[in-house]
Amino acid sequence: MERTPEDPHVVVGVDGSEPSILALRLAAKLAPALGAEVHAVACWDYPRMYEEYLLPDMTIFGKGAQKRLDEAVQEAFGDETPPGFTSTIVRGHPPTVLVEAAARAQMLVVGRRGHGGLRGLHLGSVSNACVARAVCPVVVVHDDGKAEPHHRWRDRRASMG
Repeated sequence: MERTPEDPHVVVGVDGSEPSILALRLAAKLAPALGAEVHAVACWDYPRMYEEYLLPDMTIFGKGAQKRLDEAVQEAFGDETPPGFTSTIVRGHPPTVLVEAAARAQMLVVGRRGHGGLRGLHLGSVSNACVARAVCPVVVVHDDGKAEPHHRWRDRRASMG
């Protein structure tokens, strides 16, 4: 039986990074409490350099996203995915796709940082956009599970000024 958008679900953004694998695991723990199932979403889009030019094999980007999703699900759950687990690959800008996918979800779970290059941000660009725009609660999973003590970041700000 296929899930419909109205079925209770928790959407998880998956890009294959360690934070997205942790997000899958957390979603699987939280979903039963919400009476929901887990729906993983992997996004892909043509790189900007290809916007003006079409490649002979345009399916390569979707295949790469599918491979990253499959590997992340395998690493997160092994051969035992949560009951009712579904996944999909969607072409589009990840923040837009995830916010739209979560429009009727009980929750959206994303990793703090994925494959982007701006490691200095407190949140990654995708997680930041999801927090700002999603209409459901958003959980952002950190990559190492370690919180930085308040006194450390306060002291760091003082040394910067």
